[in-house]
Amino acid sequence: MQSAQLTAVDLPEGGLQTAARTVLFMALFFFLWISLNPFVDLTGEAALDPSASNSNRLNQLVFLGLFGGILLFGMLHPLRGAIFQPLALLVPLFCWILFVSMISSHPMLGVKGVVLAVLVTVNASIYLLIPASERHFAKMIAFGTMAVLALSYFGIIFKPTLAIHQASELREPMNAGFWRGHFPHKNSAAAAMVVSTFFGLFVMRAWSRVGGAAIAVLAAFFLFNTGGKTSSAMLPAIIVLTWAFERFRILRVPIAVGGIALFNLLAIGSAVIKPFGELLTNLGIDATFTNRADIWRFAFSAIADSPILGHGFKAFWQTEELVYSGGTIETWAVAAANGHNSYLDITLMTGVPGLVLTLIWIVFLPLRDISRIRPEEQRSPLTRLYTRIWLYTLFNAGLESLFYEGGNPLWFTFLLALYGFRYQSSAQIVHSPRRLAG
Repeated sequence: MQSAQLTAVDLPEGGLQTAARTVLFMALFFFLWISLNPFVDLTGEAALDPSASNSNRLNQLVFLGLFGGILLFGMLHPLRGAIFQPLALLVPLFCWILFVSMISSHPMLGVKGVVLAVLVTVNASIYLLIPASERHFAKMIAFGTMAVLALSYFGIIFKPTLAIHQASELREPMNAGFWRGHFPHKNSAAAAMVVSTFFGLFVMRAWSRVGGAAIAVLAAFFLFNTGGKTSSAMLPAIIVLTWAFERFRILRVPIAVGGIALFNLLAIGSAVIKPFGELLTNLGIDATFTNRADIWRFAFSAIADSPILGHGFKAFWQTEELVYSGGTIETWAVAAANGHNSYLDITLMTGVPGLVLTLIWIVFLPLRDISRIRPEEQRSPLTRLYTRIWLYTLFNAGLESLFYEGGNPLWFTFLLALYGFRYQSSAQIVHSPRRLAG
């Protein structure tokens, strides 16, 4: 980003320009949060096919169309210099990921993944420039989130076999009875509902108390029915941590850096350090973390084989030679969809250099940007929203794989938080008058 301060001035709402901004903003929001193929059937044999998740042509064309529209908007925006920043970090990061992918056993999978990750990052760097004002942003977020919740509850009522996990599902029949709405899995639904709750709390402060409260209550109720124990526990925990993060600057590094380290020590450490796992078990903690321990042990052995170069982006989990290798005799982990830990997965795919560059981008740069935000803005509803999303994603990444997942709404929303911090730290913001409904 340019060294000069950015100035974000609210534009008058209404008119053709605001309507065009709204259409562009909502189109990408619905593409990511609802998709072109909601209510996926998990009972068919395609659910076990390693290639079943490949994007179809229509999906690719729509995404490219949205990317083109948002890029055009960004290039015509006065703040176009902010796109895909910081270049000094992102260019080496994605070049490294591309390099290790090109020398892997599945170079095309890696190349496609890198291209998608770059396009999504470009979109995220422009997306927050689209709203005409903070109030306009809150209204669009409220409308989009209510639509997502309405579709999820519609599925529970009218399409229960597709919106609630069934015992007939081939991959994880043990999830029967848990809600997933139009999302492909209960865990992704749980993550979406946590973020939706954060959206609702933001809308309460930035636009409408009644509308925001409705979003928060509906999302929280859905969350508790997903069976996502980790996300359900994280929701109140993140709200408390954000409160402490805002008020006590001395706790910011311990919460972000120390929290990630401790969370991964508890999770992965229990899998690879037997005495530590036994200690957690004796304390009444599930040391397998819902049967993830086998996956983590298998991933660690694979990392040891290539700690610097990794195995290539998208070139390990769910590849045909791994799934059909016959390794299930030794461990079922060879059939896992991913490593269920973003930090572990990025190391497995891109090596230790990829992990280091990623941590600089998603942890240390945001800490620097937050420290530069003006004091009166550090407790604003917008900064609080970004902080909640950022902290939740960093901790949730210890149990789920989402880094550089182009079609993952949580990853995209996390990128918005990163760019939100960056813009807040460099902007002189003029707010529109706050009007609360209800």
